[in-house]
Amino acid sequence: MSEAYSVARMEMVQEQQPPPQARQDEDVPVLFLQDVERHYRQGEETLHVLNGIELALWPGQSVALVAPSGAGKSTLLHVAGLLEHPDQGDVYIDGRSTAILADHERTRIRRNEIGFVYQFHHLLPEFSALENVMLPQMIRGLVRAEAKTRSVELLEYLGLNGRLDHRPSELSGGEQQRVAIARAVANAPRILLADEPTGNLDIHTAEHVFRALSQLVRASGLAAVIATHNMDLAARMDRRVTLREGKITEMD
Repeated sequence: MSEAYSVARMEMVQEQQPPPQARQDEDVPVLFLQDVERHYRQGEETLHVLNGIELALWPGQSVALVAPSGAGKSTLLHVAGLLEHPDQGDVYIDGRSTAILADHERTRIRRNEIGFVYQFHHLLPEFSALENVMLPQMIRGLVRAEAKTRSVELLEYLGLNGRLDHRPSELSGGEQQRVAIARAVANAPRILLADEPTGNLDIHTAEHVFRALSQLVRASGLAAVIATHNMDLAARMDRRVTLREGKITEMD
């Protein structure tokens, strides 16, 4: 990652520093799920999806979340990303509780501190790859010229030289997903949550996308949780965890 992007990331993060008391301890994880529970009503029954989740994540660390379909991987990522409220427990971002935050404050944290990558890229079809990455930065208030500079740098870092002006329909599946990754980190978040980001790709393309994603995580100091069924990819991450009966278990 170039010095320009690193400096830009530092400036963005400094804009959203938590209160001083939240950073007194250098060992405070950037993301911490404490006793998180999430339940759903299914007819007259209650489905316990998350049952006392404990998960801590530090900057620059990648965690593979490996579990079968229906185990609650997406629910865990939605709660961690403040898209859903837990029924019990709390989600801490940089040591700061989010339990009692107003909706507008949770939205601000999602926009500035958390990046999301899904199995399907969800790019806006009427815009080019470059414009798709510029948009979240401009929504945040960045001027067009600066958003363009950062977007070009990110896309080139991910190997998309010469594809910047192409619309999603003109890109391969792997290229679309790399654009989605660039868009997810465009506002220099501290946390990246990815839900089966290579699930729709062939083995060769998945390897290329995963390598680009891993390099970006390490270069920018992101803390990443990546849900995947691919054990080969999971084995190359810093940690591997699974969901069993609604609880997180570390995998050896």
